[in-house]
Amino acid sequence: MTAEAAGRTRTTARHGDPTSRPAVTFARVLASEWTKTAGLAWTLWVPLATVLVAAAMPLGLGMFARPGDGTTAAGLVVSGVVLAQLGPLVLGVLVGTSDFSTSTAATTYTAVPRRLPVLAAQVVLTTGIALVTSLAALGTSVAVTVAQSGTTGLTLDLAAHDGTARALAGVVLYLTAVALLGLGLGALVRRPAGALVVGVVLLVVADRVLAANPGRVADTVRVLLPGVGTRLVETDGRLAVTEAASLGPHLGTWGPGLVLAAWAVGLLVAAGARLRHGDVT
Repeated sequence: MTAEAAGRTRTTARHGDPTSRPAVTFARVLASEWTKTAGLAWTLWVPLATVLVAAAMPLGLGMFARPGDGTTAAGLVVSGVVLAQLGPLVLGVLVGTSDFSTSTAATTYTAVPRRLPVLAAQVVLTTGIALVTSLAALGTSVAVTVAQSGTTGLTLDLAAHDGTARALAGVVLYLTAVALLGLGLGALVRRPAGALVVGVVLLVVADRVLAANPGRVADTVRVLLPGVGTRLVETDGRLAVTEAASLGPHLGTWGPGLVLAAWAVGLLVAAGARLRHGDVT
């Protein structure tokens, strides 16, 4: 054996064969993202706060609700969604900005040079956490509403043909979509504060400002913003009233969800394009 070959043998024995290192698979990337996320305090507190807010609204409103005042059991269950949506939004933003706010982006994308698998793993992770959170929020809100039925006289009938079951399913769909929208914003903007402000404006502020200034143009813009997704949690009767008062396009039962989904997908695609072609430092 020559001296050069012996040297290569000793180097390989000392440092290992680079070709024998574990491949960068999606499962490994997903596990890595979960490890990073699970170790952060907000992974527990944000979902917990979301559940508490979602349950607090029906609890408070139920103290004053009575049959004949226009309140329904389904309306009580979904009454906390507008405030509770901030939780999934924050969740998505924090996941999307985590590598950039903690200055670990260079390390992450050196380990995963193709980059996009990291964003895909964050989508899976955010969807999973948001689904569990939204189901817990819905379950808690239903439990609070049912527990007060003896006082309020309001009965939650999931078999009713008034869109009650659809509205409750809409809670899960809406909150999960908001989390993905937050992820897209976070991964695109890369700054938690900036992404969160943009998200709140798109979901809440712009919708409220336009609602206070109704008209054909304002109502048309409203249905093109992601905040229109809140109509997913409205029963058939409430949705009919909302659309009757609007001079903009009527999106029907699932149209608002498609608008919100388009925003979430569009932001994720934009974030993916920036991640793939831009700088990560």
